[in-house]
Amino acid sequence: MAFLEWISDKDLKASVGKLLIVAKKAMEASDNESKLYKNVIDPFSASFQMGGFDLTSQEWLKNEKTRQAQKTLQNHVGEFHQNILGCVAGWDNLGLGNIVDLKSTSNKIIAEVKNKHNTVTGGNLKDVYDNLAGEVMPKSSVYNGYTAYFVTIIPKKARRYNLPFTPSDKTTGTRKPINEQIRKIDGASFYELVTKSNSALKDLFETLPSVINSILEMEKLTSSDKELLKNLFDRAYLE
Repeated sequence: MAFLEWISDKDLKASVGKLLIVAKKAMEASDNESKLYKNVIDPFSASFQMGGFDLTSQEWLKNEKTRQAQKTLQNHVGEFHQNILGCVAGWDNLGLGNIVDLKSTSNKIIAEVKNKHNTVTGGNLKDVYDNLAGEVMPKSSVYNGYTAYFVTIIPKKARRYNLPFTPSDKTTGTRKPINEQIRKIDGASFYELVTKSNSALKDLFETLPSVINSILEMEKLTSSDKELLKNLFDRAYLE
């Protein structure tokens, strides 16, 4: 029986496996002293962490290694979702370095995918809007007539939304005009839009431990681990 109905096991395991490799390499890099100290570490913060968190120097060092590896991994989680969504029938992953990440010719949709709500902030949101408008509005564009989505997989608040994207424009002191072709959407809602399944993102999340255990060929994530992860998911998304 397939892990999920809307993506093949081969594509799912390939996307998960790719991120597991990133995680492994990130931890290996943090064990390399030259890479660990590549960016200057704040010695004042380290002092207060050891004192305030009641950590030994070795405990602090272990935490710092994990923190650096975690940061590297988190930078690739958005790419993971891009890979997953691009494997759904009718959708294409456009790869890295393009203005948009995904497209569906049959649905006339393009999307830029970010993992967390704070990945792009402030004045940069205006640039996202302008970039998306530049793709769907000009008559000469291959995406003219498409709807462009700015996707935030992890929303700022645990709620679903699919609304016109109207970020502030500091150069004018106003918000960008409402354009029904330029929208913002949370991760759960976008997964539903792509897969036609209301529970697609939740289903993906709940099957991840089994996929990870299958790839690693061991029971890496236990039942207690799964319970904690479920609690985290429930706090991030509303049904």
